[in-house]
Amino acid sequence: MADSIIERRLDFLRSISLFSELSDGDLEKILADLRSREYKRDDIVFRQGDESRELYIVFKGRVRIYKVSPAGNETSIAIFGPGDIIGEMAAIDPESRSTNVKTLSKVTLLVMAHEAFNQHLQAIPRLSLSMNHLLVQKLRWTAAYAETVAQFDAAGRLLHILLLYNSQFGEEQADADGQTRHVITLDLNQTDLASMVGARREWVNRILRDWRKRNLIEYQNGIVTILDLERVIEERDSRIEANSGGDW
Repeated sequence: MADSIIERRLDFLRSISLFSELSDGDLEKILADLRSREYKRDDIVFRQGDESRELYIVFKGRVRIYKVSPAGNETSIAIFGPGDIIGEMAAIDPESRSTNVKTLSKVTLLVMAHEAFNQHLQAIPRLSLSMNHLLVQKLRWTAAYAETVAQFDAAGRLLHILLLYNSQFGEEQADADGQTRHVITLDLNQTDLASMVGARREWVNRILRDWRKRNLIEYQNGIVTILDLERVIEERDSRIEANSGGDW
């Protein structure tokens, strides 16, 4: 039983780009320094300003990354799921945490102390190179997100984000008429969706009702269903209005 669990964990590590090119021996060393930690829904993994420095790998479930302004307003940044790495900046840099992480469901994280992670970075050159790639990917994601803020109005930003998460988490399903729909289980309420685009919850409620009437998108209990993917993409692309100042 123990051997099968270890092999499943090794297979899981092999599926993650950060570790995919490492030898079995190196993977076994890394696995030996990972500890499993369970969380309930709505648990806080860490808060911005914390001095903790562990590295986390999402093994099961999803977490929300967000920031809180001095006024107490939340801005959601990203949703991470199985195979995603979180907390890597604090693991290699002594600065305090820059974001908050909260669970959206029951979550299992694999946790490594920063001392162990830095030892592996020094001992395994391929891991250091993969870490650089990971940081570049996140930098590109940040640049792309900034571009959506500049290009789209609030509705366009929300559509863009939903399309992004559809590519990550979406599941194709056929409805009763045989039409294809894409179901995204994000476990986000309307306030969370609003915080992703800098809008009010009331505006999100209104725009979601409008999209449902137009058979574009349906939202219910944290589940987003894209009813017509092609038309949703067209709607997103039509909203390149660069902060048009709509009513939100």
